[in-house]
Amino acid sequence: MTTETKQETPLVDMRDMRVAFGGVHAVDGVNITLFPGEVVAVVGGNGAGKTTLIKTLSGAHKADSGTILINGEPAQIETPRDAKQYAIETIYQTLALAENIDAPSNMFLGRELKTRFGLLDDSAMESAARSVMGRLNPKFQNFKVPVKSLSGGQRQSVAIARAVHFNAKILIMDEPTAALGPLETSQVTELIQQLKAEGIGIFLISHDIHDVFDLADRIAVMMQGKMVGIVNKTEVTKDEVLAMIIMGKLPGEATQSDIEHLHD
Repeated sequence: MTTETKQETPLVDMRDMRVAFGGVHAVDGVNITLFPGEVVAVVGGNGAGKTTLIKTLSGAHKADSGTILINGEPAQIETPRDAKQYAIETIYQTLALAENIDAPSNMFLGRELKTRFGLLDDSAMESAARSVMGRLNPKFQNFKVPVKSLSGGQRQSVAIARAVHFNAKILIMDEPTAALGPLETSQVTELIQQLKAEGIGIFLISHDIHDVFDLADRIAVMMQGKMVGIVNKTEVTKDEVLAMIIMGKLPGEATQSDIEHLHD
């Protein structure tokens, strides 16, 4: 039940991806696409291969074989630096923020703006941070405090703003609402809606089925290194996706008895 009705060129088209560790196929012949302005959740149990698959796109792990097309063109991605060249940015669950500096300094960490005298141009960095945050999260006003004093949702905003400022077209988000409360989760949901409106494509790795249904357009389910199937969220129930994750059964294959066993 793979659903691909769009005619436009995918932002990402991964074909026949394979990764093995010591003879174990962590990713075994997987195909997946991502279109502009779309969220594709990649889900599965522990060891399903979802993280390994996405790491081949982020440059954190080299695939053994397979083809990655970015905007329809073959891409060579072997390092995180390669991924950035293709406008791919990863926002890890840890967010990788420097706790003791403020939001603008985090946005430009390692890519600081300088004055013509070679000094840090704090006002230019703050202005750029305010500009991008004004698009993404207009309620954000804490530009001058260390990020360690920000809420989880605000910290997520800073990490996303950093990626977007440097022209990310493809975002990989690892468990973006983990350890967030309901209010902060709704903030992140709003951020993701804004990113979609700007045509950014997002691969979302999540263990939370509710998250997936709140945020994703399509859901890609992996099991033991293989792709069970990719479904449109609007065409499936949470129980049907759980049956894919736990039993490897596509919608229509899982019996009522199977569904009932999921809740035992």
